[in-house]
Amino acid sequence: KQWYQRRVRGSQVESQTMVASKKTKKAMESINSRLALVMKSGKFTIGYRSTLKSIRQGKSKLIIIANNTPALRKSEIEYYCMLAKVGVHHYSGSNIDLGTACGKYFRVGALCITDPGDSDIIRSMPT
Repeated sequence: KQWYQRRVRGSQVESQTMVASKKTKKAMESINSRLALVMKSGKFTIGYRSTLKSIRQGKSKLIIIANNTPALRKSEIEYYCMLAKVGVHHYSGSNIDLGTACGKYFRVGALCITDPGDSDIIRSMPT
């Protein structure tokens, strides 16, 4: 998509998209590095069902949802989080990207952090 924009519109659009992508890439790297630290030193649950269970039990501190999670699941998780007063972060990548960020070789649609460990991921997230 970016290549098409650069080809059609010229160098002005190219510079704008590059600046925007650098900013998002830096934020993505920041989240990914914090997630990697949580995976090493903290406690977490992976998956939709286990995420809902930990929210109901009151153990969760932060929920991370992939951007291609189905709308009904996303809204259900958000509703549970609102009731439990738990922060929700919408991960900008797909479930494949979230799985890779967690260091797993499978897709991860929802991730619940119960103990951040050495990471400052809960303080750094805006929600």
